[in-house]
Parts: sequence; structure tokens; C-alpha cells
Amino acid sequence: MLAAGAAAVALLAGTLSTGVSHAADNESCRPDGLYTTPGVDVPYCSVYDADGREKMGADHQRRVIGYFTGWRTGKNGQPAYLADDIPWDKITHINYAFAHVDSGNRLSVGADGANNAATGMTWPGVAGAEMDPSLPYKGHFNLLNKFKKQHPDVKTLISVGGWAETGGYFDENGDRVDSGGFYTMATNADGSVNQAGIDTFADSAVAFIKKYGFNGVDIDYEYPTSMKDAGHPADFPISNARRGGLNKGYAALMKTLREKLDRAGAADGRHYMLTVAAPSSGYLLRGMETFQVQKYLDYVNIMSYDLHGAWNEYVGPNASLFDDGKDAELAAANVYGSAQYGGIGYLNTDWAYHYFRGSMPSGRINIGLPYYTRGHKNVQGGTDGLWGKAAASSCPAGSGLTKCGDGAVGIDNLWHDLDDNGKESPAGSNPMWHAKNLEKGVVGDYVTQYGFPADTRLTGAYARKYSSALVAPWLWNAEKKVFLSTEDEQSVAAKADYVVDRGIGGTMVWELAGDYGWNAAKGQYEMGDTLTSLMYDAFKAATPYGARKSGTALPTEAVDIAVNFTEFKLGDSNYPITPKLKITNNTAAALPGGTEFQFDYATAAPANASDQSGFGTKVIRSDHTGDNIGGLKGDFHRVSLKLPAWQSLAPGATVDLAFNYYLPVSTPSNWTVNIGGTTYALKGDLARGTTVVEPGGGGSPSPTPSPTGTGTPGTCSAPAWSAGESYGGGTTVSHGGHDWKSKWWTKGEEPGTTGEWGVWQDLGAC
Repeated sequence: MLAAGAAAVALLAGTLSTGVSHAADNESCRPDGLYTTPGVDVPYCSVYDADGREKMGADHQRRVIGYFTGWRTGKNGQPAYLADDIPWDKITHINYAFAHVDSGNRLSVGADGANNAATGMTWPGVAGAEMDPSLPYKGHFNLLNKFKKQHPDVKTLISVGGWAETGGYFDENGDRVDSGGFYTMATNADGSVNQAGIDTFADSAVAFIKKYGFNGVDIDYEYPTSMKDAGHPADFPISNARRGGLNKGYAALMKTLREKLDRAGAADGRHYMLTVAAPSSGYLLRGMETFQVQKYLDYVNIMSYDLHGAWNEYVGPNASLFDDGKDAELAAANVYGSAQYGGIGYLNTDWAYHYFRGSMPSGRINIGLPYYTRGHKNVQGGTDGLWGKAAASSCPAGSGLTKCGDGAVGIDNLWHDLDDNGKESPAGSNPMWHAKNLEKGVVGDYVTQYGFPADTRLTGAYARKYSSALVAPWLWNAEKKVFLSTEDEQSVAAKADYVVDRGIGGTMVWELAGDYGWNAAKGQYEMGDTLTSLMYDAFKAATPYGARKSGTALPTEAVDIAVNFTEFKLGDSNYPITPKLKITNNTAAALPGGTEFQFDYATAAPANASDQSGFGTKVIRSDHTGDNIGGLKGDFHRVSLKLPAWQSLAPGATVDLAFNYYLPVSTPSNWTVNIGGTTYALKGDLARGTTVVEPGGGGSPSPTPSPTGTGTPGTCSAPAWSAGESYGGGTTVSHGGHDWKSKWWTKGEEPGTTGEWGVWQDLGAC
């Protein structure tokens, strides 16, 4: 039995050799910007194609990632959501939530046994929940692997952490053990990196995914930020004391995981994936420096939800796509009135996407969608509650809050948590199928399973409202003054179009059990797959996602000059954001004074980056200016800085400058340096198709992309582009030594500046 089970696990996990063994072939499949463990031949081609795009099946051009939670077992008398309920043909990845970090720093789902939902539980008599006898374990893991045999294109990842289990875990009795979790595993009490704890965890993670047939590891660490009192309140005594070192521990954890997964994958003939659930709030990200871990990740899942909720009094959408310039929380903080912020609102999905787009290809980013609601009661002001206020007189025990919002309760809070005293935590948290019944005025027959009487009646009508500016629906009960932020077909369709239009990798859903379907026989909404199916239909015929970091062609030769942003201030002291930018010359050539560097940073921050060290840092091109109402129109600001005339940089030497900006950005990328008239990329960008050389070591000079529209057509035969001329779709022009073809009507948009998914298609050099 054990031998057969081990063979089955190996087959399910794809650990049999793919036949791809040559480093050159594997490198051709490596996603742009993804770190490779030195000396390891990582079999990227087992997961990615020759363009570095993930292979997910012919009808899955974009990802649909669903979190599947281990606690909806039906054993507590509430509706079950089991592996058979997953719409396997509509999704691409399943993240199992959650494993945790145990007291010995190992990845764990608890002790084996009949009550362990992951590895031991069974569901006798439940159709579709029959165990696969070839596997040496039961529970959800058995069922997930059983269905993976039928749907081999679907990948599964074990997700570790989550809100409640980042700094501890729940034992078999349901009691929380405050073990320290990620905080102590990765970071010592003095703020230094706990490499021994990290190594133990990473080794256990590799063993775990091989044992249980997972395709990789998803880290949901909430949160490795230097912002005080961030994350679960029970963790504050541990996390606050370490917050100066949490970023370093997080980066060391990701690097170690990447390298151990790479080595295991090389041995097994397959690529093991590493992903994270990342915060989307500009507040939390300000304390995460420049999110330096993205190079270790196959992709990032943005938690672009929980942007408004009962943790404060400001009533707004859970997961709006865009900013409308009226966010009450941002207005109270004078974000819109501050010239330094540029009027950019940072509590929306579009802002979060652009934050990560500054350092990653669009295809390595997935936006998050909530299949649950957030909401307030006793809302005062606003438009049908939107942007009103709802202050609470007291906060839930253990919340760590002294001032909070008046969260919706009772029938408006079906999926609530309990506070430290075992009382309902007001939050307005409901699965979308329950919210749809509220909208329809229906009391579902399931309410008795949540402690409500069978004769429960609704008070007032729940009117559906929608903001096209925000791309956000909500329910408004005028009689009860209840506001519930929702998602439905209209908002999800708009978000799916957004994903397709911008070349984004796909969507991530928390959680699959919240999706809905209509039961005509009962006249009520229940668990279903309406929203997931909508995304599948929108994505199946989409163009391939964006696979390049840069929107313009970069030099194919790179030099080993390292650039690092360091010495960030902690938490609220980190404003304005003033790190040191350290430039280290690892080449054999001296860089003379006046050497110019250029790089991109995301339009999620305004175009006002500067330095205080005489390097002349200035923004030389912007894909977006002004506020972000309705979304940011482009991805990058291009920056130039030069070594001062008196400052040469010898081989092995480092120089630093005091950098300055006002909204958080992920690691600036697409670097170039001009040495002796030749423009090079930088090795650290990990760009596909680049060769690391010594400056002046041969090869033809690479043109620097023109930031000012002064490029010349050279020997190109097509007419030169003119800023004042209008061009219809399909028109070919020359500019900067390349031919460009317009995809639609355009005027004044310079070729080479509109990005991979913009109006101008690069036809290549001419």
C-alpha cells in the first residue's frame, strides 16, 4: 500500500522526469525576472513555455486561483464545501488554506487522526467524497489528488499562514497556540534573521509538498511590515518587538524557499512553485520597503480586498477596482489634498496592481476578488451609505482596537468570527450566496444551521446599488442603515475585462465556497460557481498574458552593477520615504563621473521622486500624470540619475545617495547604464535574453530608449512618427530605429512609451 501510494503521489505531483535536462532549454522557459538558484538546472519547461508563460491548458489563458478552506467540512452542522464542489474545469490553481508554522518551525497541518480535515477525515455516504484507496492518507488532501487525476492541468499549492495563523496556530481542540509562527521562525528577538528556523521550515515545506502531491507553496504571512500593530492583535507582543527586522526575515525566507524548491525540482525533474498572498494597502506596503521578494516568486496574488471594513468607521467598498476621488478614509487623511501624494488614492485594486507592475511582468501578477461581504450598520451620511460613517461605541474583545466601526451583525453577518469572549464579532461578513438572497428578500433554509430560527424574517429591503466609477456593488438597507459591500456578475465581468485588457496573469479568489448558484426548486441562492464560470468564459479566448517586465526593448547585454534600496525608517516615521540607494560596481571597469543610470518605477506613486545627494535624479518620462480617478493610465515613470562629475566609481566600490519619494513602490526595475557610449542592462533585473558582459568588452552599442520623442528613423522606410499627427488603427510608422504599428486610433502617444499592451506594437528594428 505504501509503495503504491508513493508512486501515485509521484505521478500526481509530476515528479517523473519531463525529459528536459539542458540548462539552455530550461533558461528559455524561465519567466522574465525570476531568480534562478546558482548552479541549479531548474526544469522551468515543465511549467512554462518558450516565452516564459505558464502552461495551464488550451482554454486557460489566464489564471483563476481559488482558495479552498479546510474548515468547511460539514461536521459542525453548517454547509460543507468539499473537493467535489470545486468547479475543476473552470479554475487553474487551488490554494489549500491553511497549513501553519508549528512550534518546531516546521510546516504542519496538525497531528494525523480521524478528525484532521486535511489528512484523516472521511465523509461516508457523501457522493463525490469517496477516498482514493491508492493514497496513504485521507481527508481533503486525498480528495484533491483524486480530482487532480481527472484534471491534470490544475495545480495545487499548500498555503501557509493566514490572518489567524501567521503568528500561531490552532491545535486539535480549536485553541490558538501563540507560538510566534512566521514572526519567530524567520526573525530573532533582536531583529536579526533566524536562518536556522528558516532552514528548518523550508526543508519541511519541500518534504510536505512531495508527500502530499502539491505543486508548490503559497506563503500568506500577514504581515512582515514595520507598521506598528499590523496583523492579528494576538501577535502584537511578538511582531511589534521585531518589526525592524521583519522585512529582512521575510526576504531571507523567500530566498531560502526558492533555492530549496529549485534544488528539489531539479532532482525531481519538475519546477516547484513559490507564491505569496500580498497586501494591497498602501499603508501596509509602506512598511515593506520595496517588496524585495518578488524575484523569488512565480507570481504574486494581491489581496485586493478588505480595503474597507469595520476596523474603522469609514464606510466604503471591500474591493473597488478604481478610486473615485471621494474615499472618506483617504479624504480624512488629506491624501487628496496633498501635493506630495499627487491626489493618488491607494485603497483600490488598480493602485495595488500598478504597485507590483513596477517590478514584475503583468503576467506574474493576479488580482484578488472576495466572494464575501464586508459591512456596517447604523451608517450615517454618504450616498446610500457609500462614504458615510459608522462609529462603534465599543470594539470586539481582543481586536486591539480602541476605536472601530459599527460592523453589521446577525442575519447580516452569517460568516462572523467570535471575539475573545466567544461573542459575535461585528463585521458584515457573508458568503455571496447569502448576500444574493438578502438582495432578493429571501431567507434561505440554511439559516437554521447558523443559529437562526426557521421563521426568521428580514427587516427592510436590501437594495442593490452600483458605482461604475469604483466598479463596486453594494446592498443598502435604508431602514436598518446597513451597508454590505458585495461582488456580483457586473463587477466581476468588469474586473475580468480589466485583467484581459492589461495583460494581467489572472485572478485569485477568497474563497471558493462563497460563490453562488440559483436553486430554482428551492427558490434560493446556494453555493455555486456563477462568478468563477464568468471569469473562465472571459479568459478562455483571451490573448496570452504580458510576459515582460519592461514596456520597451532593453539592451541584450547586461553588466554586474548592483543597486539596492536600504536604510528605510520604520513604520509611520517612513514618510516621506527616504531610503539610501546604494550602487555597487562589480565590474572590472571604473565608472567615470557623469555616468548615467535610468530606471522605471510604478505610476502607483506620483512622478516626484528626487534625491538629496547631487545625483540630479529626475523623472524624464511618465506614463501617467495627475490623480488616479478611473485608474492609472500607464505603468511606469522613467528616471535618470548621474554620478556627480567628481564621483567616479572604481571596481568593487559603492556609492550611495539619499532617495526621496512619497507613496510606496515595489523595487524599481528596467535599469540601464550608459558606459562609454554603450547602454547596458543590469544583471540584477534578471531579464530574459540578456548576457552578462564586461563594459567595453565587445558587441555593438545598444540604443537607449528615447524618453523625449527625439528618436530618429535611421534607415527605416516607414514614415517617421509625428507627435501632432493622427493615426488610424493599422498604421505603420518608424521611430527610434524601430517600426511600430498602431492597434487603434492615436495621437500624441509616442511609440516605445505605451507598453506591451498599449496602442503601439513594436515590429522590431529596421
